Amino acid sequence: MKLILAAPASIPGRAANSIQSMKMAQAFAAIGHEVRLLAPGAAPGLKWEELARLYGLYTPFEIAWLDSPARLRGYAFAVQAVRHARAWGAHALFTRHPQTAALAARRLPTVLEMHDRPQGRTGPLLFALFLRARRADRLVCISRALADDLSKTFGFPIEEPFTLVAPDGVDLARYAAVPEPEAARAALGLAQAFTAGYTGHLYRGRGADLILEIARRLPEVNFLVVGGEPADVADLRARSADLGNVKLAGFVPNADLPAWQAACDALLMPYQPRVAASSGGDISRYLSPMKMFEYLACGRPVLSSDLTVLREVLTPENAVLLPPADPQAWADAIRALAKDPARRAALSAAARRTAEQHTWEARTRRIIEA
Repeated sequence: MKLILAAPASIPGRAANSIQSMKMAQAFAAIGHEVRLLAPGAAPGLKWEELARLYGLYTPFEIAWLDSPARLRGYAFAVQAVRHARAWGAHALFTRHPQTAALAARRLPTVLEMHDRPQGRTGPLLFALFLRARRADRLVCISRALADDLSKTFGFPIEEPFTLVAPDGVDLARYAAVPEPEAARAALGLAQAFTAGYTGHLYRGRGADLILEIARRLPEVNFLVVGGEPADVADLRARSADLGNVKLAGFVPNADLPAWQAACDALLMPYQPRVAASSGGDISRYLSPMKMFEYLACGRPVLSSDLTVLREVLTPENAVLLPPADPQAWADAIRALAKDPARRAALSAAARRTAEQHTWEARTRRIIEA
């Protein structure tokens, strides 16, 4: 199948929607489809090898940049994307971009993936236009909570083949032979002590403040924080200056991420009741974090805030679920895990089994089968 994937964000970029779009394009290509990803903006002049390292890719696919006018850029990109798809002879179009989905579904088979409720004044209208369009073939919702809310608001049934609930995924092969924590720390030049790690952005609600509070209660444990925009990293560095057990690694390319996660004895997902996306909006009710599946695939115990939406994947068998605003509960859980290798091994094995059910390739097969 010739498949167009219209990305909602700049390529290259560090935002989650940029990374997820590239992972999905790769997965469609890996299962045998001819894929062309369309991205807004001017071509950056990067070689495939540079993009592959930035995004952690191993299967190549085509990318075309559509340099839309700044005025009404989202709508201009939608028009360009649909024209491009038809000229290329695409059999179908997959997108997270509501303007593109609403326009494309009038002309060719279209799959719209939703990660949040439609936003702004035009978002609900665009979503309704997609639902009514003749060639709207499938709606993919990132979580059951989102599918339920959209169904109640817009009056459509949650049933396949049209509506599919599909959490995010992971490149399982990249975690097939991660080293033990001690070896991973040695390779990265990190201190040898029980290490609790976090990877990802440092936006509001991701739990950076909670990590610092836990670190103050556990001076014998090292805390490794990987990722974040430079300003956020600098701010966190200033606020952790009195802590000798917190290391901030800053941004690392996605290709290197498994090595840093492997250096940890436990991995932290301290989301708060309100979680900011790159756009600033609250996504706590619907989120399906890519880091959750990476953590599970890494085969390390996962300690996560006990948010309802995360229980769609996490259970007491594959993770330690904790109150998001209780640093002492987190400190007690980490201390207990540090003393209990059998418990860590059991959680790690269950985590890996869960990750095996959530590969990007399995996700794309489910989406495209119908």
